[in-house]
Amino acid sequence: MNLRALLNILTGRQDSKDVAKERLRLVLVHDRASVSPEFLDKIKEEMIQVISKYMDIDEKQTQIKMHRSEGTAVLEANLAIKSIRRNV
Repeated sequence: MNLRALLNILTGRQDSKDVAKERLRLVLVHDRASVSPEFLDKIKEEMIQVISKYMDIDEKQTQIKMHRSEGTAVLEANLAIKSIRRNV
Protein backbone atom coordinates (compact mmCIF):
# COMPACT_ATOMS: atom_id res chain seq x y z
CA MET A 1 0.00 0.00 0.00
CA ASN A 2 1.36 3.39 -0.87
CA LEU A 3 0.95 6.61 1.06
CA ARG A 4 -1.71 7.91 -1.34
CA ALA A 5 -3.80 4.76 -0.84
CA LEU A 6 -3.50 5.15 2.93
CA LEU A 7 -4.65 8.76 2.70
CA ASN A 8 -7.58 7.69 0.53
CA ILE A 9 -8.58 5.14 3.15
CA LEU A 10 -8.32 7.66 5.98
CA THR A 11 -10.31 10.31 4.09
CA GLY A 12 -12.92 7.83 2.86
CA ARG A 13 -12.13 8.18 -0.85
CA GLN A 14 -12.05 4.48 -1.63
CA ASP A 15 -14.56 1.81 -2.53
CA SER A 16 -15.74 -0.24 0.44
CA LYS A 17 -14.47 -3.40 -1.30
CA ASP A 18 -10.96 -1.92 -1.50
CA VAL A 19 -11.11 -0.74 2.11
CA ALA A 20 -12.18 -4.20 3.28
CA LYS A 21 -9.41 -5.83 1.23
CA GLU A 22 -6.78 -3.48 2.68
CA ARG A 23 -8.03 -4.02 6.24
CA LEU A 24 -7.85 -7.78 5.75
CA ARG A 25 -4.32 -7.45 4.37
CA LEU A 26 -3.28 -5.39 7.39
CA VAL A 27 -4.82 -7.91 9.78
CA LEU A 28 -2.98 -10.76 8.05
CA VAL A 29 0.30 -8.87 8.18
CA HIS A 30 -0.34 -8.11 11.84
CA ASP A 31 -1.00 -11.76 12.61
CA ARG A 32 2.06 -12.94 10.71
CA ALA A 33 4.48 -10.41 12.15
CA SER A 34 2.89 -9.92 15.59
CA VAL A 35 2.84 -6.13 15.17
CA SER A 36 -0.14 -3.81 14.90
CA PRO A 37 -1.22 -2.18 11.62
CA GLU A 38 -0.62 1.20 13.27
CA PHE A 39 2.97 0.16 13.99
CA LEU A 40 3.50 -0.76 10.33
CA ASP A 41 2.01 2.56 9.20
CA LYS A 42 4.35 4.42 11.54
CA ILE A 43 7.37 2.51 10.20
CA LYS A 44 6.33 3.36 6.64
CA GLU A 45 5.89 7.07 7.46
CA GLU A 46 9.28 7.30 9.13
CA MET A 47 11.06 5.36 6.38
CA ILE A 48 9.63 7.73 3.77
CA GLN A 49 10.71 10.77 5.83
CA VAL A 50 14.27 9.52 6.23
CA ILE A 51 14.72 8.32 2.65
CA SER A 52 13.23 11.57 1.31
CA LYS A 53 16.14 13.47 2.88
CA TYR A 54 18.52 11.70 0.51
CA MET A 55 16.36 10.83 -2.51
CA ASP A 56 13.39 12.22 -4.36
CA ILE A 57 10.96 9.30 -4.36
CA ASP A 58 7.57 8.70 -5.95
CA GLU A 59 5.35 8.10 -2.91
CA LYS A 60 2.52 6.87 -5.16
CA GLN A 61 4.64 3.88 -6.11
CA THR A 62 6.09 3.24 -2.65
CA GLN A 63 5.22 -0.18 -1.28
CA ILE A 64 6.24 -1.45 2.12
CA LYS A 65 5.24 -4.99 3.05
CA MET A 66 5.89 -7.28 5.96
CA HIS A 67 5.75 -11.04 5.58
CA ARG A 68 7.35 -14.20 6.88
CA SER A 69 10.06 -16.08 5.07
CA GLU A 70 11.64 -19.22 6.46
CA GLY A 71 10.28 -18.45 9.92
CA THR A 72 11.61 -14.88 9.95
CA ALA A 73 9.65 -11.63 9.63
CA VAL A 74 10.75 -9.72 6.53
CA LEU A 75 10.18 -6.01 5.92
CA GLU A 76 10.27 -5.36 2.18
CA ALA A 77 10.41 -1.82 0.76
CA ASN A 78 10.01 -0.98 -2.92
CA LEU A 79 10.60 2.67 -3.77
CA ALA A 80 10.57 4.40 -7.13
CA ILE A 81 13.56 6.76 -6.97
CA LYS A 82 13.21 9.85 -9.14
CA SER A 83 16.62 11.30 -8.28
CA ILE A 84 19.38 11.35 -5.68
CA ARG A 85 19.86 14.48 -3.59
CA ARG A 86 23.61 15.00 -3.93
CA ASN A 87 23.81 18.23 -1.90
CA VAL A 88 22.97 16.61 1.44
